[in-house]
Amino acid sequence: MQKLIEAIAHARCVAAMTGAGVSTLCGIPDFRGPKGLYRNPDAERIFDIDWFDRDPSIYYRGCRELVYGLGAFSPGPVHHALKRLEDAGRLAGIITQNIDMLHQRAGSSRVYEVHGSPIVHHCRRCGDAKPFDAIMAMVGENGGLERLGEPYVPRCKCGGAYKPDITFFGEALPEEAFVRSQELAAQADVMIVLGTSLTVYPAAGIPRITLQRGGKVFIVNAQPTQLDDLASGCYGDLAAFAAAIQEAVL
Repeated sequence: MQKLIEAIAHARCVAAMTGAGVSTLCGIPDFRGPKGLYRNPDAERIFDIDWFDRDPSIYYRGCRELVYGLGAFSPGPVHHALKRLEDAGRLAGIITQNIDMLHQRAGSSRVYEVHGSPIVHHCRRCGDAKPFDAIMAMVGENGGLERLGEPYVPRCKCGGAYKPDITFFGEALPEEAFVRSQELAAQADVMIVLGTSLTVYPAAGIPRITLQRGGKVFIVNAQPTQLDDLASGCYGDLAAFAAAIQEAVL
């Protein structure tokens, strides 16, 4: 990966964009993988805002382990490699499609979550906000209801259900995160795309902004992407990328 390392070393502004592949290295199932959430019979309803408002227990049943069990997972090699790039003054920010908060837990300070985040939950009735840890505690304390076949739904004092600030189908992407991601992509002369097949729009179009502004895009992903022909380099091994960054002289 010498070409990629040299591009990073000589760049004025480097951005990274991450997807599910970065998280699967940590043991978190890919939503679309063989053990992923989308194998669930209720998959189409779990992240649908109309269904959430109709029956929030569908979401909390489907995501009890995937979202509220995230404490069992730790940042992986790519998360730590990107933190090293930031510490070396080489990385301007991370654009992520992931909702697992692992970049923040690795210590990265400029993370733009374009598909939202469970870091904060809001009541659908009155708008009251609660942090992720508080909701996770509420879900954990009432886990016995799951065994009785009654999915627990964290509710506000007003009776409304708390919903994570994850972008559900039927909702717009978080405006501030998406705008800042576009601005970062426009400023970057090197964009590193990590662990995403670039199929989910509009987020998948962000690296094209870098290309349109004359920047270089490097892709590290196990499967081909639609931008491979326009990339300055394509690699298939995220662990090898992380090792190369940790060993590089930056």
